[in-house]
Amino acid sequence: MPPHALIFPLPMQGPVNCMLKLAELLCIYGISVTVLNTDHIQRTLLRHTNVLARFSRYRNFRFRTISDGLPDDHPRSSERFLEVFEGMKTVTEPDFREMMISGCFGCGSDNPVTVIIPDGSFSFVLDVAEEVQIPVIYFETVSPCAFWTYLCLPKLIGAGEVPFNGKDLDVPVKGVPGTETFLRRRDLPSFCRLNNVANSITEIILKEARYVPRAHGVILNTFQALDASILVHIRTLCPNVYCIGPIHTLFNSRFTTEPKPLTQTPQSDASNSLWEENTTCLAWLDTQVTRSVVYVSFGSMARMTVNEMFEFWHGLVNSGKPFLWVQRPGLVIGEYDVDQVPKRLVNETGKRGFITTWVPQETVLAHSAIGAFLTHSGWNSTVESIMEGVPMICWPRNVDQQVNSRFVSDVWKIGIDIKDSCDRVIVEKAVKDVLDVRRSEFMESVRMLSELGGQSVAEDGSSSMDLDRLIESISLL
Repeated sequence: MPPHALIFPLPMQGPVNCMLKLAELLCIYGISVTVLNTDHIQRTLLRHTNVLARFSRYRNFRFRTISDGLPDDHPRSSERFLEVFEGMKTVTEPDFREMMISGCFGCGSDNPVTVIIPDGSFSFVLDVAEEVQIPVIYFETVSPCAFWTYLCLPKLIGAGEVPFNGKDLDVPVKGVPGTETFLRRRDLPSFCRLNNVANSITEIILKEARYVPRAHGVILNTFQALDASILVHIRTLCPNVYCIGPIHTLFNSRFTTEPKPLTQTPQSDASNSLWEENTTCLAWLDTQVTRSVVYVSFGSMARMTVNEMFEFWHGLVNSGKPFLWVQRPGLVIGEYDVDQVPKRLVNETGKRGFITTWVPQETVLAHSAIGAFLTHSGWNSTVESIMEGVPMICWPRNVDQQVNSRFVSDVWKIGIDIKDSCDRVIVEKAVKDVLDVRRSEFMESVRMLSELGGQSVAEDGSSSMDLDRLIESISLL
């Protein structure tokens, strides 16, 4: 029976992007792949990308869809994303079980699934897979440092470090081995700040911590040299780890060197965006001085208040540096009258700024004009910035982002962490520090990591070898 991998992403921009890149890599090497998206995600992809045409070039690929249990008009926004999990529990889980047992993926189908690669948060997939005796390799699309805190969460709760006793967020955390010298309460994933561990988010993470180590293996979007200090601990619970990151770099590298099933897809044609990308910013960047522009993007889910938006805006203008700011629909909570915007901000933005709704981020970060990235510290954004040698200013909001920002500032020393603050003076100082005062320090550190990342995806690099090992494992399974 030929190998057939079922890839099942979490219905969010970051996981979908990573997993579609993995799907295409597996297709290149002759493995049959089915990507199971939610109906909502698939509709959005079709609206904003050429994903159908791109994947139609692979005779060994197909899309399937499944309901997330929510009505079409549900916003699926960050503050209501738990409702997606609730919908999946009631609708997606039983539908998935039927698909695997007697439906299109079962042993009686024309092309039965031989391995399932779901998002790490889908614990229910392992229950179904064990019932039908199909191996599971989880894909953890969060950072290894955040994944390790997930695995340590039962221990943190048992030791009384979570939930927090008191409001001091600078208390050191000792229950995450390998991070004892620098991790604080404020650097733990956002759900650790909840007053009670009896909540839906913590329940999902605790199940993840129990289920992922039971799987055949786990895929991580990192490279050995970046996360060696954490990977050594992860492997104590998950011995079979495939580090195939940075997956976007590995994807680009393999796509230019391996034989294609039909025709080659240019990198610019390989968008997996759930938003319409505005490329006019690239012409504006062409007019800017090398390494002078602050790129500002808080990802696809983070939100801010009107006041926070104005603090960032003032800080960027006051820094005197040119900036490219992504303000996607839904970023700002509530509405504000354009007449509220001080004329100075309008005038200075007209001279030095470019504000738009969404951009092709990999292409923007690769542009020579970009000198700093003001980011929410999502994991995809973090590794993309590292690979392009761009230092970061981190303003994390949710899930793994708090841990990531601490590693950026205190472990890798490639940027500044301004979490839990939103003040124009702090923003202005951070921009000036990264672009001027501490520029050589940050640039040298991120350059070294970028080079190590490039080496990892070379033919004999650690990530390339782990991808080869993953492909071999899938074929043998």
